[in-house]
Amino acid sequence: MSILSRFLPKKKPVEIKNNMPKEKANIKKTFGVYCHSHHGTSGEKLCPKCTALLATVMTRMNRCRYGITKPICDKCEFAGQCFGERQAREFLTIMNTGSRKMYLKHPVMAVKHKLASMGVDYARYEQQKKLDDKIKAKEKASKERAKGRKKDK
Repeated sequence: MSILSRFLPKKKPVEIKNNMPKEKANIKKTFGVYCHSHHGTSGEKLCPKCTALLATVMTRMNRCRYGITKPICDKCEFAGQCFGERQAREFLTIMNTGSRKMYLKHPVMAVKHKLASMGVDYARYEQQKKLDDKIKAKEKASKERAKGRKKDK
């Protein structure tokens, strides 16, 4: 076995990507698109309310419990805990409303973000599927043990 392993290609270690700068840029652009269409701002300027919320979001992203391996904030299960209920609701409203217009203003960025969010959804689905399979296996094993006990009596 060790003789063959010398000739096989070496496995590369898993590379952890820092997606935080991309996500921050996406959030900033989405806030800009939303604020321009709903609050009538222009250029790089945002209204004071959107600026305050954006500053809060950026601060919370830097303090994220996941670090650089964090999922997209739109799909994170701890978004309510990170931002607080009211701010999380406002943030998700801006991201959902702004994302529709992002397809027109920044189509490549919007598609990449959508694919990333679909990846998070798929990972959660697979995780839940594994948990369900474990629970079913435990239930099946316990039923078989119960049947075995009845036969012994």
